[in-house]
Formats: sequence, C-alpha cells, structure tokens
Amino acid sequence: MKKLDIGASELGLLAHMLRKVEFFTPLTIGQLERVLPTVMLYSFEKGETVFSQGQKGDAFYIVYKGSVDIRIKQWVFLSKRIATLKEGDFLGEIALISDEPRTATVVAAEPTMLFTLIADDFKFVLHENPAAAEEMKRIGARRKFASDHKAAS
Repeated sequence: MKKLDIGASELGLLAHMLRKVEFFTPLTIGQLERVLPTVMLYSFEKGETVFSQGQKGDAFYIVYKGSVDIRIKQWVFLSKRIATLKEGDFLGEIALISDEPRTATVVAAEPTMLFTLIADDFKFVLHENPAAAEEMKRIGARRKFASDHKAAS
C-alpha cells in the first residue's frame, strides 16, 4: 500500500462519485465539501490485501482505478470470492457507522487505487447532521443484510 497525492482533478471526480453513492446522498453539498479534504488516495499492487475479515472496520473505500475481490473464509485456509468491485464501486461503509469487524477480506485483483475515508473523520461530519446519520444507518443495515445473505449462499 502506498499513499498518493490527490490533485484537483481527482477531487472533482471523487465529488462526482460520492453523489452517485447511495450512502452519501443524505449529505448536503456543504457536508460533502467538509468530507472531501479528509479523503486519502492509496495504491495497492495485485494480490495485496486491503483489509482482512475480522479486523476492526475503520475506513470506507471507493475504487478509483482497478478492481478488488471480496472474499469470505470458507475454512481455516480457504476463502471464496463472492464479488469483484470495479471503478466507482464502494466498500466498507458499515465501518463508517458501526464498530463491527470486517465481514470479508478485500484483495486487489489488479493494480488498484482506492479513495479512503477514515471512519472517525466521517463520524465528525455526521455528528453535525443527525438526520443524515440515521438515513445512513438504514442504508448500511440494508447493505449488511444483503451482504450477509449473499455470503451464506
């Protein structure tokens, strides 16, 4: 993992991407503008683990370039790929609103760049807008339910 600098063009694209993410639609433009400066950009090599199942969820990610595989443990040493996320897809949103451990392992399927938002930075913004926080909790619960049932199949 390598931290990269974010330029004006990346910030513009990120703002556009966030407006398309259901999870961020409850936020006002002003609230989004407060979130943008806290976002970081990281690159991952093919096969590099972004985070592992069972770890504390502490960040949200948007795939900027490349793709990641979502894997769940089947046995002690085996895992099953349940999804591949590509540019514009997001993951880790449950970490933004809860302290639950990661429900899957995420691995870069190719050289990949991820926008990263640390949960504490995001919670600070949500603290200013309780209505948006409640809506995000509902969206997160729906996504977690869908993810749990997809993993079970």
